[in-house]
Amino acid sequence: MSAHYHAVLWIDHHQARVIFFNPDAAEEHTLHPPHPPRHLHAKAGSPSGTHLAGEPAYYQAVAEALAPAHAVLVTGPAAAKLELMEHLRQHAPQLAARVSHLETLDAVSDAELVAAARRYFKAADRMTPQRG
Repeated sequence: MSAHYHAVLWIDHHQARVIFFNPDAAEEHTLHPPHPPRHLHAKAGSPSGTHLAGEPAYYQAVAEALAPAHAVLVTGPAAAKLELMEHLRQHAPQLAARVSHLETLDAVSDAELVAAARRYFKAADRMTPQRG
């Protein structure tokens, strides 16, 4: 997977889709948390009354999968992308610095996700030189 400069991540509390890509090709890898939540957003939250968060081991596995990327677009529908970013800031600050942008995005196909990422990086790459 390290042959590609860019990566896009779509993440929620049930799965993470990491796609490394270039203008002509894409490679996808899907990760799942070891203990996926059943009802993450119950009306009253968790029994303690707070929001249930994702597992640190899940976020660590996602960070390891993203490690070869030089520039990352992080997407997803809800809080998992923010929880991942907090994990990266605390445990992988070098990778957190390579996250170019966070974008809220509902469930999409791999092709739609890669197309959106290519559009984003086409514009973003004009503003920043690629190093690496």
